[in-house]
Amino acid sequence: VPFAGWTLPLHYGQGHLQSHLHTRRHCSLFDVSHMLQTLVYGRDRIRFMESLVVGDIAELKPGQGTLTLLTNEKGGITDDLIVTNTSENHLYVVSNAACADKDLAILRDRAAQLQATGSDVHLEVSDNALLALQGPSMARVLQAGLSDDLAKLSFMNSVATTVFGVPGCRVTRCGYTGEDGVEISVPAGRAVELAEQLLGVPDVWLAGLAARDSLRLEAGLCLYGNDIDETVTPAEAGLMWTLGKRRRAAMDFPGAAVIMAQVKEKPRRRRVGLTSLGHGMGGAAQPPLTSPYPHIPGTVTSGCPSPCLGKNIAMGYVEAAHSRAGTELTVEVRKKQHPAVITKMPFVPTQYYMAK
Repeated sequence: VPFAGWTLPLHYGQGHLQSHLHTRRHCSLFDVSHMLQTLVYGRDRIRFMESLVVGDIAELKPGQGTLTLLTNEKGGITDDLIVTNTSENHLYVVSNAACADKDLAILRDRAAQLQATGSDVHLEVSDNALLALQGPSMARVLQAGLSDDLAKLSFMNSVATTVFGVPGCRVTRCGYTGEDGVEISVPAGRAVELAEQLLGVPDVWLAGLAARDSLRLEAGLCLYGNDIDETVTPAEAGLMWTLGKRRRAAMDFPGAAVIMAQVKEKPRRRRVGLTSLGHGMGGAAQPPLTSPYPHIPGTVTSGCPSPCLGKNIAMGYVEAAHSRAGTELTVEVRKKQHPAVITKMPFVPTQYYMAK
């Protein structure tokens, strides 16, 4: 299917349901090379990055990464990124494919502004491929091709290494499924070789966009363009945890005044999880949401059947006063009303790995 200018597989031979469940029980390989990978060099690289995002990049230890948000002056989310402070004296930034052109223009424009005032910062766009290996048997599969000890690599940490004989790789313990997993940045010319090595293990199946979407929704993770965009603030999206304490105090990121005012006054709407009490509530769900209580307007932003729960689940926004878990609503899907209940996320417990 077309996706952000790329042609991507929706699913492989096993089909969506089996692929999803296999990822939860074993592990799957996703080709996510459509993501933008950018390297930021120079002694002012942290100051540069913090002028664009809400996260505390300066506090990241060598090899440590964080999910952070690019914001605009109105407090809206321009994109969500993973920024890693590598041990090799540069920042490694992974951005969404749908935002690649927009993000790169913002990064280059800001770098040029700082360079004009004498700052030392420069960007390099990586042409590496990106492979995500996700699921409970990931560590066993990958460890066979690593000299590094995966037991020492915690969630959101990263190491430059050789993987199954392919040098110049970066392994980051993260992913988009809620499972223990890694993303492997690999020189493009050897990506097929590495993928075939991994797929040589019977436990590893290929997985496509359909499983990626249902897995991330069960894990309560946002899809940019659906659940978050430039009209949504971190406070509304339930993403205030991405703002470091120092950054909140300094208020030195784009849209800080708007975002921090919302924190103080409470946002009018909030992102919530929804579980269907009947049928329906798939991706085609549209507003309005209604309620047995006085009318509660809202919007469903993502939805699908949950293979693990056997129920339909969704994510959306409702008025903050009615966002408490357990609140019953009615969701309109194709002009039909379906009962639903606000549910805490993640819908399926996450399995992120923390080294002991």
